[in-house]
Amino acid sequence: MIGTFMAVLDSTIVNVALPKIMTSFGVGIDKIEWVSTAYMLAMAVMLPTSGWMADKFGYKRMYFLGLLFFTFGSLLCGMSGNEDVLIFSRVVQGFGAGAIQPLGMAIITREFPIKQRGIALGFWAIAAAASVSFGPLIGGYLVDNFSWQLIFDVNVPIGVMGMAATVIIQSEYKNKLMRKFDMVGFISVVIFLPLLLYALSQGNTATNSEGWTAPYILGCLAISFIAMVVFITQELIVDEPLLDLRLLANRNFGISSLIMLLFSIGMFGSTFLLPLYLQNSLGYTALQAGAVFLPVGIIQGAMSPTSGFLANKINPKWIILAGVFLLTFSFYLNSSFSFLTERPYIMLGLYFRGFAMGIIFTPLSTISLSQISRDKMAQASGVTNTIRQIGGSLGVAILTTVLTTRVTYHSQIYNEALQANSSAYKQVTSGLQHFAQKQVGSSPAVAAQQGKVILISHIDQQAYIEGVDDDFLLVAIVTLIGGLPALAFRKRKKNE
Repeated sequence: MIGTFMAVLDSTIVNVALPKIMTSFGVGIDKIEWVSTAYMLAMAVMLPTSGWMADKFGYKRMYFLGLLFFTFGSLLCGMSGNEDVLIFSRVVQGFGAGAIQPLGMAIITREFPIKQRGIALGFWAIAAAASVSFGPLIGGYLVDNFSWQLIFDVNVPIGVMGMAATVIIQSEYKNKLMRKFDMVGFISVVIFLPLLLYALSQGNTATNSEGWTAPYILGCLAISFIAMVVFITQELIVDEPLLDLRLLANRNFGISSLIMLLFSIGMFGSTFLLPLYLQNSLGYTALQAGAVFLPVGIIQGAMSPTSGFLANKINPKWIILAGVFLLTFSFYLNSSFSFLTERPYIMLGLYFRGFAMGIIFTPLSTISLSQISRDKMAQASGVTNTIRQIGGSLGVAILTTVLTTRVTYHSQIYNEALQANSSAYKQVTSGLQHFAQKQVGSSPAVAAQQGKVILISHIDQQAYIEGVDDDFLLVAIVTLIGGLPALAFRKRKKNE
């Protein structure tokens, strides 16, 4: 529970600190997105390999190493002097987290007898749910009252405590039936994912004057595509794959995996976006921005058992579709944000989101595994978790790129609409000049320049909000499209 709480916590806690980190290092969103993306990407690479490494070297040893990497990565994050060191440190953290989560569940499943296993897994799940709900709130409090470095530093003593408990309490276990390590699959996925995300994030950056046609962007995309083809081919033909993609041929599991991929793009991407909007556009503190996420986890946790009960009574796909429409509606509400948006409207969308997530994921998990044999459950879990992390990484990268593009577009539109000789422009700048003279005490000449700067800053702020709105509208569309495959779920027979 200690390890899982920290690993999941660091997927969410950092989002509310991003504006402060951007200011501290003087970088833009196209660079700072990698603080989130690098962590999820490292987790995605580690998730499918941690099981093999635990079988080979021992579950206790690998879980300890996972905690060690995570704790050491947290220490490096808190000591980072620039954004590049911070991103590298997040990769170290992510490798540790990628071992902690799947091995923690495997250890609990093995150690507890069947009668106690459900209760044990329930407590273990509480740690993950609590970190999702309280992560942004804890992060906001630490950033506002101390510093952004502390959101990483607090992991160090807890990690040391977890490592000590692992050494003292856990017993070692090695799997005598070892499978071969899929080296080709591992190398190809390590090449494929980072290069794809790098190309997506760099396509519209200020430092890339050639845009998507830049040779290094096209080169990254080409190499990434080749590596992806190699990875998929390898996983389909090898006897002991890194990820058993053949499971996707199962109708319900394949559809569920597609839905999970598209949902993760929206969920992780929107969680990345909302704190930026709240702090940069509405002036929320980090604590205020983190507090808005608290009801989401609580509502989701309350609704999950109810949806599980209903899924046993009626066809789960109708529950999933109802949740999809609610989730789409919540994102659609977010697509009309402005600089005057009030807290009740923001919370309304989040209430819908928590309710929707609560009724989607339990039936989705149930129906996805309904036709998977028991001996394939571990592989199915590895595929699902990896797809979720890949979707999250893609979501942050894609939405950041879209945000940068749309903000530039809206800025150009607004600036082209400015007519320096129009009466409206003269009236507004005159009023702002008068404001600067009265409030700041500037001379007429300086106040005239300050008035123009204020006007441009308001235009830039509006362009940024319009870009955020476009992102949320895109998320709504992706979520709606992502839910439609649920119509193709095969209904369980009564005797299944």
